[in-house]
Amino acid sequence: MITLQPMNQEQFKQYISYAIKDYAKDKIASGNWSENEAIDLSKKAFERLLPKDEKTENNHLFSIFHNNILVGMIWISQKVPTNSNEGFIYDFVIFEQYQGLGYGKKAMKEAEIIAKELGMNKMVLHVFGHNKIARGLYEKMGYEITNITMAKTI
Repeated sequence: MITLQPMNQEQFKQYISYAIKDYAKDKIASGNWSENEAIDLSKKAFERLLPKDEKTENNHLFSIFHNNILVGMIWISQKVPTNSNEGFIYDFVIFEQYQGLGYGKKAMKEAEIIAKELGMNKMVLHVFGHNKIARGLYEKMGYEITNITMAKTI
């Protein structure tokens, strides 16, 4: 059984340490940032988006559990005050050793239920183009492409 539980401070500290590195890695892989600047820019992005850590208003960070085993996390932000009925998934991770077991799909369904309870009726997310596994999951879950940014190194 998959359950989502609000992150506590200890879980947030573990998450943020991982997330800063992971986001920097994705930005490097996408060609957005250089290796020299990536960690610093990633830290700044998280500090801006989560100034009060897991207690930042209108941000909902959840640990994902399967039978009391931590298998991942998801971060949903409510677009307040501009559009409080819309949510944005800033981050979604199923830890590598638990991928391919159906936890991602179940966690996304649970996140949608929670988002509805919070008053959201639309979810938006960003996925890096090189992340084909995540893109496949989101498409299976009914997410549609709304924008595509393309680049070519010349």
